[in-house]
Amino acid sequence: MSQISEISSPEAFEKHLSRIPSTALVVISFHTPWAAPCAQMSSILAALATNYPHKSPPSISFMSLNAESLPDISESYDVTAVPFLVLQSNGKVLESISGCDAGKVRSAVERWMGNIGAGERKTNLPEALATQPRPEISDATNGGNFNGAKENSNTIKNLSTYAPSALDPPTAPAMSGHTGETEALHARLAELVKAAPVMLFMKGTPSSPQCGFSRQLVGILREQGVRYGFFNILADEEVRQGMKAWAEWPTFPQLWVGGELVGGLDIVKEEIENDAGFFKDYAVGKGEGGMARSEAQKSPATTAS
Repeated sequence: MSQISEISSPEAFEKHLSRIPSTALVVISFHTPWAAPCAQMSSILAALATNYPHKSPPSISFMSLNAESLPDISESYDVTAVPFLVLQSNGKVLESISGCDAGKVRSAVERWMGNIGAGERKTNLPEALATQPRPEISDATNGGNFNGAKENSNTIKNLSTYAPSALDPPTAPAMSGHTGETEALHARLAELVKAAPVMLFMKGTPSSPQCGFSRQLVGILREQGVRYGFFNILADEEVRQGMKAWAEWPTFPQLWVGGELVGGLDIVKEEIENDAGFFKDYAVGKGEGGMARSEAQKSPATTAS
């Protein structure tokens, strides 16, 4: 069976890639030792690898990397959260998967592998159902149209000759009340991003970050002397999912300044690199940054003095 290679350095990463055919499917798993879901992803990949016998040269290769220990490689693949899976071939990324959905991971690997070794692994997929032709529709069964009205005495031989009438029932459901719910959520998000001059939407809290990228951004704000508000998106799934669509930014952490989205960890780093005084209007002193005073925030953003 295929083995999962643990990569410990950029050199080892390049060396591993150079040893396998460019046409092989490369499955790259980014993880951190402190994130519990990464252990689950490791188990998923270990089980998946058993379905692919070892070949020479290999048609598929599994790699595992510590995202924090190899930041340059992580950034090159736009890794902003872990676990994070990348599938590539011929030097091009085919698909990226964030999270540890076993079904999604397996489906992606099997889809991109195509027919390579199909006879040597089990897919456990049900057999395809046989198709049957649609029976002819006639006046004897439905009166010449779909609501039984006998406006047309001609027999409808097939759907290509059918013409809808004004008496036909509607083919689309009426509008639901979701529009109002979405507007209410967007209004809430608009208030949240302005709850403090600098707002950090993160996984966990500044004192207990739940992902390395959130931890790094907290450290940057502290080092820059920035007072900021924060929102733990793990505590509110509605905000977590809503922010992705509303802000058109699918990952966390997200940093907002003055009600405007700056971006994630990599964007913040670039801003500071390009402008050392990027946070000067919000700084209280080098290395003295931290959570904003409670009066500078609005519920439900978490506050601290």
